Amino acid sequence: MADRQQTEPAPQWWSRPEGTADSRRDGVPAPRPGTAGEAVDGDGEGDGADDGGNGAAERVAAPAQEPPAHQGRYDPWGEEPLQVVDRGRDRPGFRLWQVASLAAGTALLAGGIGGYVGVLAERQSSTRLELPQAAVADNGRAPDSVAGIAATALPGVVTLHVRGAKSSGTGTGFVLDPQGHILTNNHVVADAKEIAVTFSTGESVTAELVGRDSGYDLAVVKVSGVRGLRPLSLGNSENVKVGDPVVAIGAPFDLSNTVTAGIISATGRPVTAGGDKGDGSDISYVDALQTDAPINPGNSGGPLLDARAHVVGINSAIRGADRDDPDRQGGSIGLGFAIPINQGKRVAEELIATGHATHPVIGVTLDMDYTGDGARVGDKGEDGKPSVTAGGPGARAGIKPGDVITKVDGQRVRGGDELIIKIRAHRPGDRLTLTVLRDGREHTLGVVLGSANGS
Repeated sequence: MADRQQTEPAPQWWSRPEGTADSRRDGVPAPRPGTAGEAVDGDGEGDGADDGGNGAAERVAAPAQEPPAHQGRYDPWGEEPLQVVDRGRDRPGFRLWQVASLAAGTALLAGGIGGYVGVLAERQSSTRLELPQAAVADNGRAPDSVAGIAATALPGVVTLHVRGAKSSGTGTGFVLDPQGHILTNNHVVADAKEIAVTFSTGESVTAELVGRDSGYDLAVVKVSGVRGLRPLSLGNSENVKVGDPVVAIGAPFDLSNTVTAGIISATGRPVTAGGDKGDGSDISYVDALQTDAPINPGNSGGPLLDARAHVVGINSAIRGADRDDPDRQGGSIGLGFAIPINQGKRVAEELIATGHATHPVIGVTLDMDYTGDGARVGDKGEDGKPSVTAGGPGARAGIKPGDVITKVDGQRVRGGDELIIKIRAHRPGDRLTLTVLRDGREHTLGVVLGSANGS
């Protein structure tokens, strides 16, 4: 049965069309020689020879041969087709690096867009950018701190603007009492035609001169009609020790309410200032407190305060570089000098009471040209008068012309200026012990200070 199925004619839909030598469909290869094309054709004839029917028997007897793969007729039920339709090159898929690049680019783009949108939203929103900051703390300060001292003293410190006949200037002062008396330096208000006082609140009023003394470089002015005055508390300069902290307040170069701090560098510094008139009438002699608290022009007359905000000195002078020094510094170099408040208090009281101050004296004329160690009593006084005033304190103590005074109360005296300074540091009526060198021998003399009117 199987053989018959092999020899039966092929179905018509599979037969080749008649009358064509090679009417294969496109893409179907021609049968190879010596294969099924040679054994059987469409008529059942062999290669031009009639085998008388034996050919069929032979064909039946002969075993069926399977054509080689992909040769002979196309078997539509075969395992695989004879040909494959060419559909072009396969489309390649995404590679890993392409995916990574695409992801990175997308991330960058998204980040840029997000940042821009965020900045735009921040600018357009009502939310304000705020940086970290410490919270508001208690504004109070310890009373003995620089800030605490300044807070206590500033309401009682004033700035003086002085107009003279030929010039004008700025200085400092501080309130002494509720009546409006203000203490300052004499050189601030000397030759003043108009004085204006400005308080720390900015209020300005006109002041009048009460009295002044060039020998002590102190003056008192007064304001009227001002309420709420804050007088400063006065300390005791005898309690001041080297190294004590101090605060200076003033208006250097018209910068009002300037606060500086330092220490007491020395006490009892003999300082002279003035002398512009040439006759010595405007020279001031001060047994000064030295401080390194910065003091500059405009600080004159301002208070020097201790740790309890008590006035211990009146800022009066500074020591600058030498005038012939090419690197001379006009401002503070850390050498400031203040009049001790004990001296300032006595002079201020006298100026308020009488308009004048008294000077303690010993009643002798000094030889200011003497270059030796100590203060020498002159041979003659002014206008040919005796150098030792008859009946004066010096005469009563036994001082003679030509004596050299070397010590006052045991403190060394190096010149005439220092002797005057040491004497003026006391009050009239005080008793001093003088060491005198006479004819090569030392003598100890006691003297009670007299009084003279100041200028």
